Parts: sequence; C-alpha cells; structure tokens
Amino acid sequence: MHVSGVHLLFFLLLLGQSTFQQTSSKKKGGKKDAENNAAIEELKKQIDNIVLELNLLKEQQALQSVCLKGIKIIGKCFLADAAKKIYHTAYDDCIAKGGTISTPLTGEDNDQLADYVRRSIGPEEHIWLGINDMVTEGEWLDQAGTSLRFKNWETDITNQPDGGRSHNCAILSTTANGKWFDESCRAEKASVCEFNIV
Repeated sequence: MHVSGVHLLFFLLLLGQSTFQQTSSKKKGGKKDAENNAAIEELKKQIDNIVLELNLLKEQQALQSVCLKGIKIIGKCFLADAAKKIYHTAYDDCIAKGGTISTPLTGEDNDQLADYVRRSIGPEEHIWLGINDMVTEGEWLDQAGTSLRFKNWETDITNQPDGGRSHNCAILSTTANGKWFDESCRAEKASVCEFNIV
C-alpha cells in the first residue's frame, strides 16, 4: 500500500506540475493573444486606409474620364448633356454622375459656361442652371441652399426673373450672351454637369 501511496503522490505531483505549466503557458498565451489582437486591429486600419485611397483614386480617374469628354477649366470640369430634360431629371442625372448642374459663381465662370455650351451643344441653346426659388418665391438659392452671390439675370429687355410662382427654375441662354431667365421646372432643356477637381 505504501507503494501505491507513493505512486498516487507521484501522480498528483505530475498532475500539479502539468496544471502549473498549462496555467503558465495560458498566461504567456494571453499576452501573445493580446499582441496578436493588436496586430490584427492595426492591419484592419491599414486595409481601411488602403480602401479609402483606392476609392479616391477611382473618383479622380472617373473625373479625368469626364474631363476628357468635356472641358477642364481651373478647378472644375464641364460635361454637356444635349438631351432635353425637365429640371429634376437633369439634376438627378448630374448627381448620379458625381457632379451638379452648373452654377456660375462669377462673371468669368458664366462666360466660360456660355462659351462651352455654344461649342458643345449649339449656338442657340438654353441650359438649366443649378439655382431655383422653389422654397420661397423670389429667393433664388443654389443647390446647397445658399443665397446667390453672383447673378446674371437679363434685366434690360424682360426684367428677369419675371415668371412668378410658375417659373421656379433658371436657365442660361446662349442667344442672350449668357444671361439668365426664369423658367418652368417642367420645361425640357439641355444641361451641363459640373465637377469640382483639385
């Protein structure tokens, strides 16, 4: 019996040593697990950054393609669409392409846009502008909802805007040297999408 007690004691010592080694390795493994988790998180961040950069490059490439079809001027690119559409359809089409309906911010912008329309769509065309007074009659806002700083209404002959509640959208007329007129949003006009480029 003494021998079996020694065997039992020896067995218990082996079991204790094995348990101690497993506990020690778990503690070491826990530290390694934490290090592995931190490395995995860092890799995830790097992958997210790469995906962001890739998407930016895709956008820049798409803009370059648009500019190859249209015209590039300082800080922006114009792409004409000669298909005549109601304002809301033209607006949605430009947004879907990643741009907005052209809205000149200066007299020079207006002249460049009118010149581009003459050359790309035709010398006697009218295009939608990205402005309207749908919210408050007579308060013309751009697509961001901001009041206009630059206006080029035709005021000598027809005293634009003169359409009242029935004309809530605006057009640029090449026949009137780039002057603006108010128009029914349901009329069908050509448009030019504008893309900001850096």
